[in-house]
Amino acid sequence: MEWAWIPITIWAAFCQTIRTGLQKQLKGRLSTNGASFTRFAYGLPLAVAYLGITLWATGKTIPAGNSEFYLWTTAGAVAQILATNLLILALSMRNFVVATAYSKTEALQAAAFGMVILAEPVSLSGVAAIVIGTLGVLLISLKGSENPMRAFLLGWTERSALVGIGSGALFAISAIGFRAASLSLGEDFLPLAAATTLVHAILLQIALMMAYLVLREPGELRRVAAAWRPGLIVGMASAAGSAGWFTAMALQVAAYVRMLGMTEMAFTFLMSYLVFRERPTRSEIIGVIVLLAGILLGLAVRK
Repeated sequence: MEWAWIPITIWAAFCQTIRTGLQKQLKGRLSTNGASFTRFAYGLPLAVAYLGITLWATGKTIPAGNSEFYLWTTAGAVAQILATNLLILALSMRNFVVATAYSKTEALQAAAFGMVILAEPVSLSGVAAIVIGTLGVLLISLKGSENPMRAFLLGWTERSALVGIGSGALFAISAIGFRAASLSLGEDFLPLAAATTLVHAILLQIALMMAYLVLREPGELRRVAAAWRPGLIVGMASAAGSAGWFTAMALQVAAYVRMLGMTEMAFTFLMSYLVFRERPTRSEIIGVIVLLAGILLGLAVRK
């Protein structure tokens, strides 16, 4: 299982790219929170199926939860919701491109939080790989900026960048929380621990978001039910990606998983070029090259 996290992470990044593209179908039909709820509600059946298949294949029973497991799962689930909300706030800001770009500092922050919270060290070479990959992601993400290089060098001074960094921090905390939850179960077969954590996290997120929608957005649940066809596809893509993320993060330090997960940006770049026939900018091309260099270095040092 030593290298299993690599193809699993790439699969998760690919699914996340597909989900992002499919979720545009829900734009205009549902509110932002309604669309987020769709991810969890329609993704739950696939997550439960993943857990069921894992139980059947191993002949084991669901690992018994404990207070540490529920604490970490709750922290991860809530942090993920708040991170998404900050990212949504970024879209309403004047310079949302910068905010979105700086949210991609998640891998770098996951390395820091992992060392502080879980005492999981990342080598200097590993940190260098994550930094290089992050720089590449920033260059790709700043495509829509009027002056990409200026935004790259000075964007961190803007309020929108702080919102993006905050979003990245919360995404990093959620990754750390989910990894810690899986490990706290003491299950030898880590994919089973990951599947258990995934189902518990989604159930909690559904409960929290359903309560919010009932109180603050009456009628939205009815619209979510009416949009079941595109919602089901989005939910399945989301659950497939989440299963990959949770499993990879149970097998490997979260910082390295999120570093390799940056391949999502490369997939997005390819989709933009091959499917939508959009001409890449110079900053995008440079960004992809730098990103791939960081990822290759990260894989080389993580033996």
